[in-house]
Amino acid sequence: MIVKQYHYEELLAEYSNGDNAIDLLKQYRPYLEMIPSMRRPSESIISIPLPTVRIRESISPSKPGGFSATSGEVIGLPCDLAILMCDPEWKIKTGAEIFVFIYRPQEDFSDMLMRWRHTQVWLSHGYEWLMPLQYQYMLGEAADSIYPLFIVFEQTPERIKKGLRGASLPFVVHAGAISVYEEDLDLEQSAELFNTGEDF
Repeated sequence: MIVKQYHYEELLAEYSNGDNAIDLLKQYRPYLEMIPSMRRPSESIISIPLPTVRIRESISPSKPGGFSATSGEVIGLPCDLAILMCDPEWKIKTGAEIFVFIYRPQEDFSDMLMRWRHTQVWLSHGYEWLMPLQYQYMLGEAADSIYPLFIVFEQTPERIKKGLRGASLPFVVHAGAISVYEEDLDLEQSAELFNTGEDF
């Protein structure tokens, strides 16, 4: 079965929930160990879907990559999810940030990799987070270290998994069966009828 837009949307919605984001990190132990408190994990991470940051330094389009931004400009990062670590006792953000890239329909290895590269470029110029409403009391200072995590489906082309392995980039394979929606069943049934020459 081909990965479609709603399969991507389902995972984005799932991992927007902090508890589910912790389950995601459990699939890659080095990142799970970054959580400040495993006794209070749900209070130790902030999951931000389609995150935005405010750039602190002006970026000239003459710099490599052709990026440009004025100081104070807000940009959307090309990742799908940001997972920020925070100290549950002191209610402050800690130094590590994980950027999640979910495989998108029709995306190839170079597209997926470029999203991570662009994220690295944007965040190399100084930034602060636009925090979700319930965390606006928390200072959104830039991280000491940023880390990528890629999510692919079993149906994702093998060359993408091969490329991620070759680039030594961590990824997890979404093991759950991807759902089939009614409109897909209708299309498949129509195609079968067409192929057999039967009347609709």
